[in-house]
Amino acid sequence: MGDQLILATGGYDHTIKVWQAHTGNCIKTMRFVETSQVNALDRTPDKTRLAACGYQCIRLYDLESNCTAPVINFDGVQKNVTRLGFQEDGNWMFTAGEDHHVRIWDMISAPPHCSRVFDCESPVNAACLHPNQVEIGMGSQNGNVFLWDVKSEKHECIVPEVDASIQDVAISPDGHYLAAANNKGNCYIWSLCSSPDQKMSTMRPTKKIQAHTRYILRCKFSPDSRLLLTTSGDGTACLWKTSDFSKWRELCIENYWVWDAAFSADSKWLFTASSDGVARLWKLETKTPTREYTGHTKAITALSFKDEIIRKVNH
Repeated sequence: MGDQLILATGGYDHTIKVWQAHTGNCIKTMRFVETSQVNALDRTPDKTRLAACGYQCIRLYDLESNCTAPVINFDGVQKNVTRLGFQEDGNWMFTAGEDHHVRIWDMISAPPHCSRVFDCESPVNAACLHPNQVEIGMGSQNGNVFLWDVKSEKHECIVPEVDASIQDVAISPDGHYLAAANNKGNCYIWSLCSSPDQKMSTMRPTKKIQAHTRYILRCKFSPDSRLLLTTSGDGTACLWKTSDFSKWRELCIENYWVWDAAFSADSKWLFTASSDGVARLWKLETKTPTREYTGHTKAITALSFKDEIIRKVNH
């Protein structure tokens, strides 16, 4: 399965489904936890395993075997775990949660253990890793946006808007921008500046986008860093050009929440997950969905897609 183009989805029906991205065929269904939806999914850099998080749980699944049960259950996790992701070599994983903490998990040790913790002093809705593999951006329910240097333990904190919960954060692959989206429909952009004599990046306020009329659920940058995506409870996914942060495209799934999304490696296609229980593949140039992935019985709240293979083939 490691050489296939795999889309993974999870949601309110307590299942995780693995799809052939190019055919729409579901090739594996894994049970999650009966007491939780799937909040986030991420595939390990070697593509052999899939991590999922939810209420009081983090699970790791083997994608190369026929086994549908998790191979690792992470111990001692409290409250809702909202985000997770892997360092580029797979040596460690980060998780964020409503227990106020962002944790670093050592994935080399067996079993994996928590090696470092950052306290955001409020439930954490989102976290993302800087391409420098050292800094983590974080967003909390009390409106704080943090940048944490995992090595030096230094951090910076900014509150872009009072009485607004940060729902997601993203850092562009070129390392130039950090975005934070909130429950008021606003997305804030900072330029990230670094120099050899600095211990960590500095954040310079750059732009406020009034992106949506309702809750923003996710924000993500395209692999080429030219686009910023925001998804919302207003039934749209909007794409903004990072050259000036003007709106470029709007994709509509009327009357449903667009919970999550992922770009293809060439930044020309987008997968979306929505509350109608359908994942879709969109061609961005034409704003049209070209494939649907149907099988979930309730809302899809998380998806994961990595297709470096396409990048290798195209070059």
